[in-house]
Amino acid sequence: MNSLSGRLLTLTVIFVMLAEVLIFVPSIARFREDYLAARLERAQLASLALLADDMLSDELEAELLTNAGVFNVVLRRDEVSQLMLSSPMPRPVEQTFDLRGVGALELMRDALMRLADPDPEVIRVRGVPSLDAGELIEVTMDTADLRASMIEYGVRILVLSAVISVVTAFLLFLAVRGLLVRPIKGVVGNMQSYAAAPEDVRSVIHPNSNLRELREAEEALHDLQTQLTQALKQKERLAQLGGAVARVSHDLRNILTSAQLFTDRIEMSEDPTVKRMAPKLVNSITRAVSLCENTLAFGRAEEPAPSLTMFNLASLINEVLEAERLAIGDAEISLSEDIPAGLTLRGDPEQIFRALSNLVRNARQAIAATGRSGEINVKAWSEEDVWMISVCDTGPGLPPKAREHLFQPFQGGVRKGGSGLGLAIVAELIRGHGGRLDLERSDDDGTCFHICLPMGEMN
Repeated sequence: MNSLSGRLLTLTVIFVMLAEVLIFVPSIARFREDYLAARLERAQLASLALLADDMLSDELEAELLTNAGVFNVVLRRDEVSQLMLSSPMPRPVEQTFDLRGVGALELMRDALMRLADPDPEVIRVRGVPSLDAGELIEVTMDTADLRASMIEYGVRILVLSAVISVVTAFLLFLAVRGLLVRPIKGVVGNMQSYAAAPEDVRSVIHPNSNLRELREAEEALHDLQTQLTQALKQKERLAQLGGAVARVSHDLRNILTSAQLFTDRIEMSEDPTVKRMAPKLVNSITRAVSLCENTLAFGRAEEPAPSLTMFNLASLINEVLEAERLAIGDAEISLSEDIPAGLTLRGDPEQIFRALSNLVRNARQAIAATGRSGEINVKAWSEEDVWMISVCDTGPGLPPKAREHLFQPFQGGVRKGGSGLGLAIVAELIRGHGGRLDLERSDDDGTCFHICLPMGEMN
């Protein structure tokens, strides 16, 4: 009975029997009332013999009373009560029941009390004569036959109820098994086959149920399996991409290491322009080497923990903007900063540089894609226990899809062909500092990101 259909079968039998019990009480009360009314009618018929012949033999009178099932009959006519038939009573009358105008609750109470009392009694029953043959008819009778007849009737009702409940439950069992249990087993079987090969799109369920609720469940399962299959395929592609990036980063690191050797000779040049540009080139190559090393470590762990030092933020942001000015070229994009000259903060300069560089580069590319002029502003300030850095632009704003998957790798990209890694990297770098990256706004007037870095020790 641990199955759904088995439990439903049991519950159906129980509920049908409960309904029959509720029907049984008024039924047995009605049976008792009809039994007593029949005794009154039979007694009235027996009394007609006396009306036809005033003198009846004792044997005939006893036979009439026996056939009527009573001890005596009293008939009131024209406001005069007359003892029509009589015989000796074995016991005194113990209760009187009047069937005239009796209520349903009283009938049910009397019936249950009669069933509960096994001792026979002599009772008086009063009622209205049939066919207006008088004002009142009264009989005395024994309750033994009444209780036996009530028990026999009740047993028949209970047996019939049991048969009805079993047949009903069996039919309902077949219906539920065909309409509900079998389709559910089909869904479970599909889930098991899908779990065995989730990458195989052929195992995705195809909703076909005619039942609305079950079809909704199948459609929800279909959407879930489709999304999971796509996610597993994307995970596999990302794993392959990670391996390729690791190999490329390994070779690129070797190339950049060789380039560092050449920059040492360039720094020895006497050309003023070379002297001015050489340190920036050295710093760029150093960061590229560091990025390659971190990329190689990405497959083994998350971003390395930041090396916290106090550094001047204005100087670092100046390097970020200088690098972007070289990439702007002839585009009409202006870069501005609003950084207090003496503002220093605690963090990893290399990771903060990467975070800000990603944000400014994204803003520059968004504006350049429109073909119009624009402005990028980097601002920093300190509050009670945090440092705040904002990167705002006058670009076209982020589309709804990009905002929905803003910080998810390979899903938050805006540019065609973009990887969607930039903001995910920034968010991870800032989280490593115990801070957070928030999208303050993004609309037709532009986009603004806020970086919040705690001044206290990281948790």
